[in-house]
Amino acid sequence: MMIVLGIAFAAFVLVVILWMLLSHRLREKYAVLWLVIGVAMLVLTIFPELLYGLSQLLGVQVPSNLLFIGALALLVGVTLHQSWELSTAEDETRRVAEEVAILRAEVEALAKRDTGTDQHDRL
Repeated sequence: MMIVLGIAFAAFVLVVILWMLLSHRLREKYAVLWLVIGVAMLVLTIFPELLYGLSQLLGVQVPSNLLFIGALALLVGVTLHQSWELSTAEDETRRVAEEVAILRAEVEALAKRDTGTDQHDRL
C-alpha cells in the first residue's frame, strides 16, 4: 500500500512540475532540477532496493538516513542557489533604480530648460 501511495505522490509531483513548466509558472533552469528530483522519487519508490544498495555502498547503516542526508544536501544546494539568484536580482534592481534616477533628473532638467525657453519666447 505504501509503495502505491509513494508512486502516486511522485507521479503527482511530476505532473505538477510539468504543468508549472508548460504554463510558464516555473522557469526551465529550475524545472530541470525539480524534474530530476521527481524522477528520483519515482525510481526510489518503485525500486527501494536501490536505496538499500546505495546505503551499503556508502557505508550508511540505515537507508532512510541516506535519504535524509541527500534531502538535506539538496535543500542546502537549492537555498544557496536561490540566495545567489536573489543577490543577482538585488544588484540588477539597484542598478536599474540608479539609471531611472539619473534619467528622471535629466528629464526634469530638460523640462525646466524647455519651460524657461517657452517663457522667454513669450516675452
